Amino acid sequence: MKLNQAISERIKELCKEKQLTQYRLSMKSGVPQSTISTVINCTFDSMKMRIIYELCEGLEISVKDFFDSPLFTRENIID
Repeated sequence: MKLNQAISERIKELCKEKQLTQYRLSMKSGVPQSTISTVINCTFDSMKMRIIYELCEGLEISVKDFFDSPLFTRENIID
């Protein structure tokens, strides 16, 4: 799995856990819904850490908690 796919899956997983829509996450995080959609649809090559930080704020988790997932193990990420 590519890194952008892992990030997308993690955001979808956390939104489901917290029962948040993309719109609601946008309102809570300040990240435009179009940006969230771009991230979830993997139509980006890279993103600024600031976006992940702001999404984490909206999800009410730490960046550490965001990346604390089997999705981000070395074995799962390919380039």
